[in-house]
Amino acid sequence: MQKQEKLKIEELLMNYEKALNTSDAKLAQSLYTKDGIFMPTEAPSGIGSEGILRSYEYVFSQIQLSIAFTIEEIVVEGNMAFAVTSSKGMVKIHANGMEVPEANRELFVFEKVEGDWKIARYMFNKTEPAK
Repeated sequence: MQKQEKLKIEELLMNYEKALNTSDAKLAQSLYTKDGIFMPTEAPSGIGSEGILRSYEYVFSQIQLSIAFTIEEIVVEGNMAFAVTSSKGMVKIHANGMEVPEANRELFVFEKVEGDWKIARYMFNKTEPAK
C-alpha cells in the first residue's frame, strides 16, 4: 500500500514539474488542495485556490522554467505525506531575455483528498546564489 501511495505522489510531482516547465498556472493550481499554500522565495505566499493561481500567473509572467526534479524522500502517514526534492535546470528571465542556471531544494506536504493526493503546502529555496 505504501509503495502505491508513493507512486501516486511521484506522479503528482511529475505533473507539477510539467506545470512549471509549460508555465501552466491552471495545472499548478489543480494540484493543490483548496486551502493549499504556495510559499515562493522572495514573494508573498499564495493562499487558497485563487491565491495560488495568482501567484503562479505572476511567477510565469516573470520567468520561464526548464527544470527537472530529483525526488530524495517521500514519507506517507495515513492521509498526509511529505516529500523532499531538489531541482536543477535553467530559467529564462522575461525582463531581459537572459537564461541562467536554476537550482532549488523543495519541501512538499501532501494531503489525500477524496482518494487523490494534492499539495497542501509547498516551499522552496535556492541552493546556489543568484549571479
